[in-house]
Amino acid sequence: MSYTSPDFEPPQPRRSPLRRPLTVAVAALVPGALLGWGVYAAVGGGSDGGGSGDAANPASPSVTAEPPATAQPSPTAKPSPSDSAPLEGKVVVIDPGHNPANFEHPSQINRKVNVGTHWKECDTTGTATNAGWPEAKFTLDVAHRLRALLEKQGATVKLTQDGDRAYGPCVDERARIGNEAHADAAISIHADGSGAGNRGFHVIMPGAVHDGDADTRAIVAPSAELGESVAGAFVRVTGSPPSNYLGDGTGLVTRTDLGGLNLSTVPKVFIECGNMRDGRDVALLTSGSWRQKAAQGMSEGIVSFLRG
Repeated sequence: MSYTSPDFEPPQPRRSPLRRPLTVAVAALVPGALLGWGVYAAVGGGSDGGGSGDAANPASPSVTAEPPATAQPSPTAKPSPSDSAPLEGKVVVIDPGHNPANFEHPSQINRKVNVGTHWKECDTTGTATNAGWPEAKFTLDVAHRLRALLEKQGATVKLTQDGDRAYGPCVDERARIGNEAHADAAISIHADGSGAGNRGFHVIMPGAVHDGDADTRAIVAPSAELGESVAGAFVRVTGSPPSNYLGDGTGLVTRTDLGGLNLSTVPKVFIECGNMRDGRDVALLTSGSWRQKAAQGMSEGIVSFLRG
């Protein structure tokens, strides 16, 4: 999203104690079975019902005695619901910036909508690489990857658009979708259209606005927490640097002119994943493996934020 545009991812066995009893029993076994048994019993065969003697003499009447209890490793505990689905009960709204078909509907996306503090175009086409790959396709791809990751964590995920609309939605509706879903977190995915040499990602957080239909005062602090969490995880997972042209190297920017943030009543941030007009950033943005990392970074940041 260009900044000039409107709102825009084992011991040896013991010697058997039965060897001696068995030897005596065999030597004495002449008067008969009764005497033999008496001798065997007198020398203590099968006296304690345990140990390795019973194993050495299967015919012993004590063979059915239970062996002594030994410590057994406890079975692996099944993961609790909170371990297997840490985001169960949480709602996350993902807003893939723009729409691949916006360019076919100029009159609709150019019409003005109320963004709280002023009126602004419904949406824009977004930016594109110099080779013509549109931001809208990038954002939708990353959104799908992010949705899959969050759903694995147990979250309920809603997209503002899934390539299933002719255009838009407009920026005010994008905010409304998150609000009506009572989202625990919302994230709008974009890529910038700045000049060549400007590279890196940045996360945009809402500033305090209380004007007209816009009132961000309740979401400024949680949105800042969300933004910091996402930015930290994004750096760690992708290895991409924070923006070298915005945010003073922090990767964090606060704005008060974006309707998608100003109209939000739930914690929300925008992320500009890189600059589609810089060659080094484009090499990342156009890589499927990198886009998966981008989605993973966002997911980890959101999970961290929601788990507190």
